Amino acid sequence: MSLVQALSQQIGVAAACQALGVPRASYYRAQQPKQERQQRTPSPRALSQAEREQVRDTLNSERFQDCAPRQVYAALLDEGQYLCSWRTMYRLLHEFQEVRERRHQLRHPAYRKPELLATGPKQLWSWDITRLKGPVKYSYYYLYTMLDIYSRYVVGWMIAEGESAALAQELIQRTCDKEQIGPGQLTLHADRGSAMNSKPVALLLADLGVIKSHSRPHISNDNPYSESQFKTMKYRPDFPERFGSMQDARGWARRFFQWYNHEHHHSSLGLLTPATVHSGQAQQTIEGRRRVLQVAYAAHPERFVRGCPEAPALPEEVWINKPSSS
Repeated sequence: MSLVQALSQQIGVAAACQALGVPRASYYRAQQPKQERQQRTPSPRALSQAEREQVRDTLNSERFQDCAPRQVYAALLDEGQYLCSWRTMYRLLHEFQEVRERRHQLRHPAYRKPELLATGPKQLWSWDITRLKGPVKYSYYYLYTMLDIYSRYVVGWMIAEGESAALAQELIQRTCDKEQIGPGQLTLHADRGSAMNSKPVALLLADLGVIKSHSRPHISNDNPYSESQFKTMKYRPDFPERFGSMQDARGWARRFFQWYNHEHHHSSLGLLTPATVHSGQAQQTIEGRRRVLQVAYAAHPERFVRGCPEAPALPEEVWINKPSSS
């Protein structure tokens, strides 16, 4: 502004402001003392503080908390009462950030994205429950499955007629005993179903020294390995449309998990079976494959244009929501 003032003494205020691209109002405002600029005379048309509070109380009252300002304005006029224009009502609400539902809404907490790492078996498990169709419409059996994230080995499963915390407790306890899980060794991840979030399950995990982890609500990607395992199961050629009985479902599941753990060469495990990785025999198997490939290459090197082929490697780490490098 000092440059405008110096130039205005030669060519005038209007020409100086135009030459320097400064609004004249800003120039004149800058010339006023700071105290004078802060003291603004209220408009005689403005509502008093008491009137403003009355309008806010009316808009946020139980009667009008679900109504738009226009509706409140019209209803009050029909009752012979005028507080202010509906535009003023909007301005007051905007001033207090209330241009939204004014009822007391449930505020959900900000859920943290789970970031879980496994570098070997028996470090990180996930579990989930899926429904299997029963013999008639609207009848279901519930399959509980517990999966080791690193090896993809199904460490425990059960089929029941319902979903309950007591059954989940039984499965977790039995599986941890079978796999000899010690305190502080394992993290157990699940979604936020009623059984997973139940207090009995939380107390059992605390007693076992197992760290519990949960997905964010309505985000299936936070539990991808259990979801993927269920998809593999339900896309099997012999997966039935319906199961005739509980025994029928358990018999099929027993055959499926035997195949999945011991015969299924998993694409994410370097085409190893989950049982091979879970039992610690992965490197031995990979070395055996490498020797076979070396023999094949030595016999017919002309068939391998890129040199001796390598056996697929086993991933060193497996993540649920790997942190971004940025």
